[in-house]
Amino acid sequence: MRRTVSARRVLVSTALLVFAALWALPFIGLVVTSLKPYSEVILHGWWSMGGTYSLKNYIEALQSPFYNLMAGFRNSFIVATASTFIPVLLASLLAYSLSYLDFKGKTTLFVSILFMMSVPQQMVVIPLYMLYAKIGLLDKLLGLILLHSAWGVPWITFFMRNYLKMIPSSLVESARVDGASETTILMRILIPVITPAVIAASAIQFTWVWGDFFYAMVFLASPDNWVITQRIALLKGEYHIDWGLLSAGAILALIPPLVIYTAFRKYYVRGFAGWALKG
Repeated sequence: MRRTVSARRVLVSTALLVFAALWALPFIGLVVTSLKPYSEVILHGWWSMGGTYSLKNYIEALQSPFYNLMAGFRNSFIVATASTFIPVLLASLLAYSLSYLDFKGKTTLFVSILFMMSVPQQMVVIPLYMLYAKIGLLDKLLGLILLHSAWGVPWITFFMRNYLKMIPSSLVESARVDGASETTILMRILIPVITPAVIAASAIQFTWVWGDFFYAMVFLASPDNWVITQRIALLKGEYHIDWGLLSAGAILALIPPLVIYTAFRKYYVRGFAGWALKG
């Protein structure tokens, strides 16, 4: 029995190591390529560990006025921050209503949320573009913020509702008996309890918006409004691709999501564990 268990563990561990290597290999290649000059990447490839290493590609990517990555970082930060705060706030209120309040159309509202989660983003691009053109939101960061917020509300509501369902209803009922308002119950009693879910949802939403290229490409035309993913696309060049420069830009764009994940990784686990238990 012990041999069987040991063999199984070795097999599982080996499979996990292979899987991890397959995921890590492209990232390692990206880092190595970003530190090499264009000539070495073209002649020897990134897998050749010898040669010259420097931060020249990073410096050029950050300092070049043509690429203007700092403007892209600024715009992405504005869009991602606002597109995280708005849906998390609205979804928290909506999830509380669906979990602890009784009102007409409650089931219909919940089904509508599930339906909105299943709608492909590409399906609504043309109608949204026509609508934005009429109301003057094309090529504006506000338009992109509202768009990402609208997509974030349904899934965050579903996420938060499942987490709230873990909390005993007696806690809410006791607060109501003591005269607490619904706002007080949510903000002072429930939010501290569901902090892991709030942080997990916020981190996921921020990361998703930060990495968006599709909507930014469709709705933002002026270079002054371009987000970081659009700026990174400039690094590929018009006549040739400098893989070192492009890799450096990609690494720089990855830093904010990596920092967020590193800082809040324990909340990812706790938030998803709570969601899975009830969901």
